[in-house]
Amino acid sequence: MLKPILIFGYGNLSRGDDALGPLLLEYIEQHCDLNQIDILCDFQLQIEHALDLENRALVMFVDASISCEQAYNFAKLSANKDKSYTTHTMSPSAVLDVYESIKHQTPPACFLLSIKAEKFALGEGLSSEAAQHFRVACVFTELLLQNPDYTYWLAQSNHKH
Repeated sequence: MLKPILIFGYGNLSRGDDALGPLLLEYIEQHCDLNQIDILCDFQLQIEHALDLENRALVMFVDASISCEQAYNFAKLSANKDKSYTTHTMSPSAVLDVYESIKHQTPPACFLLSIKAEKFALGEGLSSEAAQHFRVACVFTELLLQNPDYTYWLAQSNHKH
């Protein structure tokens, strides 16, 4: 049975800071109440992931990002048919667009938690900078999951932390 909240972390555990998304999922599994939460992890977003959004109330995508100015950024997503749908990896907004196209309905409320990353070298571990950003993002995520409400999440979005 599907749970109302989906947390979807993606990245590669073998590529340094790219592991931030999957590591946050591990943190959630160990520290949060999963009664209302499903966890999904993959290396990258694919067209098939649009179906994972079905019957959800809230969805949070989690990824490492070199473009964050602070430790993390939390933003509400909207569907957007960007060029990523033609590649082997998609953006979260493109996944929402696919959902709209195949289901003929508005996707659930989706957000992106981007955690500031520094290094993506194959075989490297998490950088010390990313580890600090990760700890801050974990505290923020716990607050979100303690308040699984669209209005609360929306109020937290577009703030740089």
